[in-house]
Amino acid sequence: MTARWRLLFAALSLGALASAAESELQLKPGPAREKVVSHCAVCHSVDYIQMNSPLFDRKGWQASVDKMIKVMGAPIPPEDAEAVVEYLATYYSR
Repeated sequence: MTARWRLLFAALSLGALASAAESELQLKPGPAREKVVSHCAVCHSVDYIQMNSPLFDRKGWQASVDKMIKVMGAPIPPEDAEAVVEYLATYYSR
């Protein structure tokens, strides 16, 4: 295992532990909820969704998801990205 992979594994492990230590926030039920959890909570707590909801409208969520994919390297397929944005815009927009 290369040093790069060990570092990535360690970061993901710490992220999972940090997420588990954060609040027990449950996202609102709705279509694509599980996609949001499976794609977003891999790297950060879902608390960020609720924290950003007063700030973001559909365009804001689209920009955020695009940034996670293009800048942060989140491996979210296009069809799932659309569903994630739709869910966030429907249940967590200003």
